[in-house]
Amino acid sequence: MTHKTSGIVLRSVKYGETSLVVTVFTEKFGLQTYMVNGVRTAQKTSNKAAFLQPASLLNMVVYHHSQKNMHRIKEYSWSFLYKNILSNVVKNSVALLMVELLQKSLKQPEENPELFYFCEDALQQLDEAPPLVTANFPLFFLLHLSHFFGFRIYDATAAQLQSEDLYLDLQEGNFVTSPPQHIYILQKEDAIITAELLQTMQPNELAQIKLNQQKRRFLLQKYLDYYALHISDFGQLKSWQVLQEVLG
Repeated sequence: MTHKTSGIVLRSVKYGETSLVVTVFTEKFGLQTYMVNGVRTAQKTSNKAAFLQPASLLNMVVYHHSQKNMHRIKEYSWSFLYKNILSNVVKNSVALLMVELLQKSLKQPEENPELFYFCEDALQQLDEAPPLVTANFPLFFLLHLSHFFGFRIYDATAAQLQSEDLYLDLQEGNFVTSPPQHIYILQKEDAIITAELLQTMQPNELAQIKLNQQKRRFLLQKYLDYYALHISDFGQLKSWQVLQEVLG
């Protein structure tokens, strides 16, 4: 039986001489793996393989069997044709970080349409984003994605933000006015920036948050540490190293 579903390509790995094994976060079935034959030759990759690059947004007709771990795609086409993500090296690096983060965070092949729509919209917004929004986009995505996995950081209260002492407890995921007895914290300046990012509901608002490159790198590493505290076997993101090189 075939099913129509949208999908976000997370990973594409060569298999044999002509095939790809593609990991896709689908709207209808959650995280799934597909064998796609005939998209490569011994000499080169066909145009069909371009559809299966990480971060591609697809319309698919798939064969799906609930008892199988690998499925097949009957038909696929772009559901959204990027203007910039596939050609702009900075946006492409941010998109790759987003999909690698999603792949590491998704543990079960369960339907989660709200998460799917959030990620689909985020990639489309990144494609259109001006440079300052693009620079802050990884911070925004990490903080808001965690909500869907049950460990979103609770917003700071007005009283906490006005306090002389403010800390973000990354282990507990909340703001406090006394330093926790462990090392997983952000101190006042970084806690306030994080509180501001959490209050940012639309990516275009990110242009109002002025950060230098060093601060973005520091916060992004801390947010990745936060994920590692809450997701077992999280490990390191290869795309994070690439993004650092691209940003210089």
